Amino acid sequence: MNIKTKFQLSFMMFLEFFIWGGWFVTLGTFLGNNLQATGGEIAQAFSTQSWGAIIAPFIIGLIADRYFNAERILGVLHLFGAILMYQMYQTTEFSMFYPYVLGYMILYMPTLALVNSISFNQMKDPAKEFSPIRVFGTIGWIVAGLVISYVFVWDAPESLEAGLLKNTFLMVGIASAILGLFSFTLPKTPPTVDKSEKVTISGMLGLDALKLLKDKNFLVFFISSVLICIPLAFYYQNANPFLSEIGVNNPTGKMTIGQASEVIFMLLLPYFFTKFGFKKTILVGMLAWTIRYLLFAYGNAGDLAFMLITGIALHGICYDFFFVSGQIYTDTKAGEKYKSAAQGLITLATYGVGMLIGFWIAGQITDSFLLEDGNHVWESIWMYPAGFAAVVFVLFALVFKNEKVEYKS
Repeated sequence: MNIKTKFQLSFMMFLEFFIWGGWFVTLGTFLGNNLQATGGEIAQAFSTQSWGAIIAPFIIGLIADRYFNAERILGVLHLFGAILMYQMYQTTEFSMFYPYVLGYMILYMPTLALVNSISFNQMKDPAKEFSPIRVFGTIGWIVAGLVISYVFVWDAPESLEAGLLKNTFLMVGIASAILGLFSFTLPKTPPTVDKSEKVTISGMLGLDALKLLKDKNFLVFFISSVLICIPLAFYYQNANPFLSEIGVNNPTGKMTIGQASEVIFMLLLPYFFTKFGFKKTILVGMLAWTIRYLLFAYGNAGDLAFMLITGIALHGICYDFFFVSGQIYTDTKAGEKYKSAAQGLITLATYGVGMLIGFWIAGQITDSFLLEDGNHVWESIWMYPAGFAAVVFVLFALVFKNEKVEYKS
């Protein structure tokens, strides 16, 4: 892969995740402050990610894989996404905002698979070449948070009162338009599936891999993957509003510590796999969720702020040790025949069904602890995801029988 192609793919990844991190992290804070949305309404907005994840396989399977080059589909989706972002920027009522964010996530979620396809198509050895390209996506997410907090200061108390957080949608809309146009210059990635090949819903959604659930260990892992999405949804939906409400300075910028942690623990994952095995590694990931939320429950913006920072920094363990480990485990269990279907099934179960349930529960619990002055009883709210994660930890520890899983980078 030549230098020009490496730059193109790296810039593509940077913008792809700059766009996501540039509005999704602060979405809950924006909706609560600018649109006076309830916890249930905020949950609806976040759930659009799940609906996008459920619908994405149909867009990829029916269109991108059969009729058009991936880079062209990517360009069109981001250009339309830029228009919807501008509409969200102008919206002042949740009832008008929701259709736009739903439409946007239906367009955006398929692009996550498209950027990977475009990258893999240019690589001779994806195992070695993909990580240095993909890391620019994480950098993009981090830069978005730092820009919001430290360059434009849109998440400061006075900026929130002035409603300036809506500018994140304008920023992301511009980035989306740039990526949309840039996509047409990317290396050609032609359709990978013969038009005459029969299309099945089970194939697109990965349901062909359901037979793997006959394996008791995989069934336990599958159920645990869905359940762990409940505490994950609490973090996505509530972390930024929580930090803003209790008076933490530059909350969005501080949350980028989680992405930096993700990079570090991704590098440490092979060591943990080799040293402790799959079961212990994934249990550490589950336990980290419980510890994180206990830290959130008892920390504050003053002398106990270190507890909040530690909770954010645990994101690398929470995410990498469970979700990345789970992808490796799924790949090992599926074998060549069902490899793609199994990964699709796990994605559908977690980002689709699991997160959908998680966002709804998070919304209901958050609303139940809303005070008359508009603030929340956060100590009580965070105890729920801590409890959920602890239950999943115990379930997995007791029922999952240890087995050898080789780490594959």
